[in-house]
Amino acid sequence: MKKILVTGGAGFIGSAFVRYLLRTHDDVQVVNYDKLTYCGNLENLRDVEKDPRYSFVKGDIGNLDEALAALGQDTDAVVNFAAESHNDRGVLDPGIFLRTNVVGTQAMLEACRRAGVGRFHHISTCEVFGDLALDEERAFSENDAFRPRTPYNASKASTDHVVMAYHHTFGLPVTISHCCNNYGPYQFPEKLIPLFSTNAMEDKSLPLFKSSQNRREWIHCDDHSAAVDLILEKGRVGEAYNIGTGIEKSVEEITDVILDTLGKPATLKSYVPDRQGHDRRYLLSTEKIRAELSWAPKIGFDEGIKQTVEWYRDNPDWWQRVKSGAYQDYYHQYYFETLKDETAKVAV
Repeated sequence: MKKILVTGGAGFIGSAFVRYLLRTHDDVQVVNYDKLTYCGNLENLRDVEKDPRYSFVKGDIGNLDEALAALGQDTDAVVNFAAESHNDRGVLDPGIFLRTNVVGTQAMLEACRRAGVGRFHHISTCEVFGDLALDEERAFSENDAFRPRTPYNASKASTDHVVMAYHHTFGLPVTISHCCNNYGPYQFPEKLIPLFSTNAMEDKSLPLFKSSQNRREWIHCDDHSAAVDLILEKGRVGEAYNIGTGIEKSVEEITDVILDTLGKPATLKSYVPDRQGHDRRYLLSTEKIRAELSWAPKIGFDEGIKQTVEWYRDNPDWWQRVKSGAYQDYYHQYYFETLKDETAKVAV
């Protein structure tokens, strides 16, 4: 049985990947390694928590001793989702982004090197390449130079270099993926789709940045998970792969879909000053992953976004606890005090 440790597995995309692995593989043991910061929510994995192939270890990627203990001597692969990822927070506190994303990942890489892990896969972002003009007729390739524009972007670009340095210097088997904007269930409501969906349901204002025609490329978290799984299986060591759909939507378009799906009026929209360093547009070329690994997204945007908004509509208990902060008391207490006793497979 293959053992895969997923860092940041209690977050939005990390938990989607954990669920995907357990849903699509019978011969996998998944360790969720997460510090449980503000966006780490074990309730995201309630449907798999009693699966004997799943376990949770609370720990910090930046703590070498904790990371080594979580890895043990039999981990086949590490998939590194753990990161500070919200650009607005990066503007307010750049230091924590560098500490977590760069220094923390270096400690995890070192732990993997010492433990003899067979593959380290790092989750990066399209934002390392900078931005494109709204009318520019090209997409970023894996070989484009890094031109990050925000503290978050810069921390991820720096980490990509550190990951590759561990490959070239120490021979650690690594791969990297750059992905476009993800959407889907269980996304922390600081991001556009869950924030606007839940605000609309509460009849609160939807604050669009002034440059509301700035565009992003969008992918469902399950399509992202499938691509990462394929890279682990067939990707070439020492290579980076772009993961995207080619589907671009502006903030204005996304907002209109949310309002239409929920039957809410356009008068809920308001406009606020742009974030500092607000990128205009990202678009990734996916020729490499399509040609080498025969990957393609399966979830159409119209279908995926409607199902996502409806998921938030149908799960008010989840997002109300998350928006209030109560989930950290409600669910973590349940997990550590109740489930731990039942399964004896949780390390705190």
